[in-house]
Amino acid sequence: MLEDERGMTQLSTGDMLREARTSGTEMGNKVAAIMDAGELVTDQIVIGLIEEKLEADPEGSFIFDGFPRTLGQADALGALLDKKGQSLDAVIEMQVDDEALVSRITARSTCGNCGEGYNDLSKPIPADGKCVKCGGTEFKRRADDTADALRTRLMEYYKKTSPLLGYYYAKGDLKTIDGLGEIDEVQAAIGKILG
Repeated sequence: MLEDERGMTQLSTGDMLREARTSGTEMGNKVAAIMDAGELVTDQIVIGLIEEKLEADPEGSFIFDGFPRTLGQADALGALLDKKGQSLDAVIEMQVDDEALVSRITARSTCGNCGEGYNDLSKPIPADGKCVKCGGTEFKRRADDTADALRTRLMEYYKKTSPLLGYYYAKGDLKTIDGLGEIDEVQAAIGKILG
């Protein structure tokens, strides 16, 4: 919705890594070599990918999705934005109860053809079994979208990512909204923060 209505660009680190891996660029070749070796991509490389995106659209508005995840990454992002003469407009925390989060994520699926998202709770697969976007009939769930896997991911979040709330609060950037509301309520709350 932010992309469509405000012309913002979502920068998802996972998407950027997959795109870079097949791009043939110098950075892409580094990413491919690291991923092919089964190693984790360094913060420096992720920041490099973000820098490429910022340079490609210097006047753009961006949504950082999945980044930063650690205090080190937050410092690196801050340094990059300072170097570019840019700053964050807001850091938005969407508060969601852990059990509600597990329930929502274990209920999600995507069209195997076009990637359209569905959720057993809020946007079920149509009764005719056909994707509303492309008419596809095969739907898939991520293998790691199980309750046990999500609880493990939540523990990682509390260890490594939740300290960012205090970090951005201290900088005056943190805004908090209720992430359990209806989509239009959450959208309105984000819109109010962004002005």
